[in-house]
Amino acid sequence: MSHDFSLARERMVKNQLIPRGIKDEMVLEAMGKIPRHLFIEEALAGEAYNDHPVPIGEKQTISQPYIVALMTEILELKGDENTLEIGTGSGYQTAILAELSSRVYTIERIKSLLVNARKLLSELGYSNILFKAFDGTLGWNEYAPFDAIMVTAGAPSLPEPLMDQLADNGRMIVPVGDRYSQELIKVIRKGNSLEQENLGGCRFVNLIGVHGWPD
Repeated sequence: MSHDFSLARERMVKNQLIPRGIKDEMVLEAMGKIPRHLFIEEALAGEAYNDHPVPIGEKQTISQPYIVALMTEILELKGDENTLEIGTGSGYQTAILAELSSRVYTIERIKSLLVNARKLLSELGYSNILFKAFDGTLGWNEYAPFDAIMVTAGAPSLPEPLMDQLADNGRMIVPVGDRYSQELIKVIRKGNSLEQENLGGCRFVNLIGVHGWPD
């Protein structure tokens, strides 16, 4: 079967990512390499490379490939970053970040998802990822500041601890809005000020936590 999936990955990159303007070669390469179908239930593996999100249990989803590529490209990773991910989920986005960062620190509130993701990512040979079961809206102070922060769930507003943990010239991407629709906001720290850019509409599961939505 693996042969079919490599074709599916190739098609995903050619038909979904490049035509929509994803240009970062490192992002395209990572998306073309990582076996996305392993990050979802076997019964849904056939859906893995289609142009939509797929459920992963616990009311969570794996984002559609284009959104994963877009959010990753927005972080402008060069390979030497310390990257913080809020919402490990299935671990697919974590793997993409691990390909493009020096170290990835990933936080997931739902223990069972974290355990599965950690097991799979270790089987795939990633050794530059640290995991934590915790409220992601509080970030991971011990390893701050971060060069890049990705939040993979929708927040009611920019979580303050995450902005505080962003390094100078660091980039953060976070969906902000109400419970049903959000805008992708890119934040760049320039010394003591934060520049914000709105990159358009999206839809994510809710970011639950002290600086997110109540459970």
